[in-house]
Amino acid sequence: MRLIKHKTTIDFLGATRRKVALAVSALVVVVSIVSLFTHERPLELGIDFTGGILLEVGYPEAADLEAIRSNLAEAGFEDAQVQRFGADNDVLVRLAPQEGIDPDELRENLRLTVAAGTAGVDLRRVEFVSPQVGKELTERGGLAMIIALLLIFIYVMVRFQWKFAAGAVAALAHDVVVTVGFFSIFRFPFDLTVVAAVLAVIGYSLNDTVVAFDRIRENFFKLRGVSAEESMNTSINEMLARTLITGATTLLVLVALLLFGGESIAPFSIALIVGIVVGTYSSIYTASATALALGVNAQDLLEPVKDPDLIDDLP
Repeated sequence: MRLIKHKTTIDFLGATRRKVALAVSALVVVVSIVSLFTHERPLELGIDFTGGILLEVGYPEAADLEAIRSNLAEAGFEDAQVQRFGADNDVLVRLAPQEGIDPDELRENLRLTVAAGTAGVDLRRVEFVSPQVGKELTERGGLAMIIALLLIFIYVMVRFQWKFAAGAVAALAHDVVVTVGFFSIFRFPFDLTVVAAVLAVIGYSLNDTVVAFDRIRENFFKLRGVSAEESMNTSINEMLARTLITGATTLLVLVALLLFGGESIAPFSIALIVGIVVGTYSSIYTASATALALGVNAQDLLEPVKDPDLIDDLP
């Protein structure tokens, strides 16, 4: 059989670059974990997790957030979180749980407080979330991520081989830790929308990784007589344009959401932006590099046969 040669453009998986990438990944992961375990509050959890009161208020004109915060503080709600919700006249207010107060009396007190000095204020929505519900959501959110990673490992192992599965799960765990660590370090609000974004990042990164693995498996058999490292480098270079274009177009949409979607959707957008950047990096330098470090080669993908003479000499 005639050998098909393909000269790689960028040596992504060379020994030196793999070591540098490993050092960078390890440093970022360690910093993320340290931030999560050393802060008194590892994450700025939203009302979805901590419990409390959520108010959606509509004002006839652009709302003065500082005045609203001041009015709430004077009424005894010092820790109120006030942010815009879409348009300049739409406001979202989050309050800590209020114990021992009648809900109807509390609702009326809040209505008068947020409307102080302004006519035509519309209290559109008031939601009460108990701390117990928040605790259950925290547990279920973490459980959802663990189950997702386990199912992904099984899927990739069945479709490819366990060394590829280990690389895929290592990349996804890397993406989750770094994304959550980013929120811990920079103290962005962490709510259920961020959990949804992290799960979406897992799906995005997995898709990128599986596409790369498909090309690697194809080239293992097409590029005969070359090392596994060179074959994987070739595959990554062949997929590079597709990877960059997909990531760039997705980021354009997310940046638009971040700039024009309002404060309520900002944490979701930030989580996806960080996750896609990190996921694109990890699909090359974590997933593929881990599989290569485990010694993956073309023979790992062959069906077992009784006669070893039937197996061609493969790298």
